[in-house]
Amino acid sequence: MKSQPSLARHLESFFHQRLTKQRNATRATVTAYRDALRLLVLFASEQTGKQPCALAVEDMDRDMVLAYLDHLERSRGNGVHTRNARLTAIRSFFRHVAASDPALIGIAQRVLSIPCKKSDVPITRYLSRAELEALLNAPSKNSVHGRRDRVLLLFLARTGARVSEALGVDAADLVLDGARSQVLLRGKGRKQRVIPLSCDLVAAIESLLRERGIARHEPLPVFVGAREERLTRFGATHIVRRAVTAVSNQMPELARKEVSPHIFRHSLAMTLLQSGVDLLTIQAWLGHAQVATTHRYAAADTEMMRRGLEKAAIQGTGGHRFQPKDAVLSLLESL
Repeated sequence: MKSQPSLARHLESFFHQRLTKQRNATRATVTAYRDALRLLVLFASEQTGKQPCALAVEDMDRDMVLAYLDHLERSRGNGVHTRNARLTAIRSFFRHVAASDPALIGIAQRVLSIPCKKSDVPITRYLSRAELEALLNAPSKNSVHGRRDRVLLLFLARTGARVSEALGVDAADLVLDGARSQVLLRGKGRKQRVIPLSCDLVAAIESLLRERGIARHEPLPVFVGAREERLTRFGATHIVRRAVTAVSNQMPELARKEVSPHIFRHSLAMTLLQSGVDLLTIQAWLGHAQVATTHRYAAADTEMMRRGLEKAAIQGTGGHRFQPKDAVLSLLESL
């Protein structure tokens, strides 16, 4: 009788064959999927009392995966978005399992039928111009790290780059040539786009490169940490939080906001929108796959809505609401 293939064998083929060779997935995707499945393996090991190397695919049935997803929310404090992202990784793995071993199709199909959980769509948060300028001026100009911090914050604010895109920029990706200055950004799904650079950002980058002794066309990271290694996402987040702390006394309302590197991206989008830039241009600038993603900035701008209300001369003097006479309809209307 043929023994059941081990979970380890399927995991190895999933990462080395499916993701790396067949899909040519980015390192970020591989890392995200690895973390999701690693947590699932550890959870299943704890629930079954088996060592991770002894687990079989059958141990990862629908009930186990559902219990794991509940564990993420209740015990680890993960939000719905993170829960769904973990489920996406698990689904991808079980699609590979079903294609690799027909005997496991039943288990795979039951896991694949687990739905994503719906969540509230949060309001898009962004910085006012005064708040943005305060954060940009927060880092000290008298230290090497302070000057680097300011250039990073200015880069995020002027380009609208995702933090991973900003940290991935090398000197060779820059064209610093006056009005034609630009930067090559590598976004999600290996998509690349070219973004123009403002004059103040060009001057700041040139000063940073001179201070580090880097030529413009060298394949070296622009933003580095204390050990001259490429700055990490955690490091960038720490820089933003440090800037918020520095200005919190002057702007206490800023300290109450959830300020992350991503809020600079939202803030630039709102500035472009309020300046009259069309949504298609903003979509190309930010690297959104769909214009519907960009449209949320228009939905978040209450001032534009208010001006539209005034322009349409809507006074709010509508007719009376319909009141049903039937007793059953009245009951339903009262709910």
